[in-house]
Amino acid sequence: MSRPEPSGPTAPDHPRPAAEIPIGLSTASVYPQNTEAAFAYAAELGFDGVELMVWGDSLSQDIRRVEYLSEHYQVPVLSIHAPCLLITQRVWGRDPVVKLARAVEAAEDLGASTVVVHPPFRWQRGYVAAFDDLVDELESDSGIAVAVENMFPMRADRLFGAGEPSVRRLAKRGGGPGLAASAFGKSIDPTDDGYAHYTLDLSHTATAGVDALALLDRMGSRLNHLHLADGHGAATDEHLIPGDGGQPCAEVCRRLAASDFAGAVVLEVTTGSARTKPERSALLARSLDFARRHLKRELHPEPLGQFSS
Repeated sequence: MSRPEPSGPTAPDHPRPAAEIPIGLSTASVYPQNTEAAFAYAAELGFDGVELMVWGDSLSQDIRRVEYLSEHYQVPVLSIHAPCLLITQRVWGRDPVVKLARAVEAAEDLGASTVVVHPPFRWQRGYVAAFDDLVDELESDSGIAVAVENMFPMRADRLFGAGEPSVRRLAKRGGGPGLAASAFGKSIDPTDDGYAHYTLDLSHTATAGVDALALLDRMGSRLNHLHLADGHGAATDEHLIPGDGGQPCAEVCRRLAASDFAGAVVLEVTTGSARTKPERSALLARSLDFARRHLKRELHPEPLGQFSS
């Protein structure tokens, strides 16, 4: 039986503030420091939680140890990034089906609501064939959102200078990756295949030469998770501090804040240039400040997909 709508003096006279969007720190953002360092930075700087990147760091693979860190630092795990990178092919075994299922189990154990996953690589033929049904099955059985992330192709101009030269070439083309080949067996745009939940990564849109706002609109109400980072459009994945590149980071955040988006935003940035802890802390603090400013909510939001321009 549905609950009656409030009436009389108990009904609100004006819209109430919507719940603020949680902002997390990817444990990958403190590389080359380890997973525990990420929890320490998150606690010190006031992040709402972390996203656990499961990769070569042995601590990241030990869910019981991660659970201890979460309790010790009083920092919740908001999401799990499944070990689906080229450099994590042997993490948690070699079977990608088992690895994704294990990531969902880890999310259940840690109280995380989302697992971020990349589409399968082209050479993982069995995984490619099983991927769509597997994602549906894992979500149905667990209640965890398995949010498929947008990716980028291998650009040919990477061979001729992956930094500023490739940025200039992309700009000269007016967008688009130019001559490129995808390493993935599914589309690098997950909306082409259609999933219940998506992760939008703004560094990946830069490298792919994709219109981030158009992709945001295509994802619509199925957008569950945002990797907040920036990029100029180099042929390599940059993951710059938001505001330091050419992606519409502020606009994406403002649109989410003005909508009924109920997921999390995770800073997945590169801080490898930092030589000291204070330098890294300053980069992460600047990232968090950017997110807080542009994700601030005031009134009840509109349904996701009905963004105001």
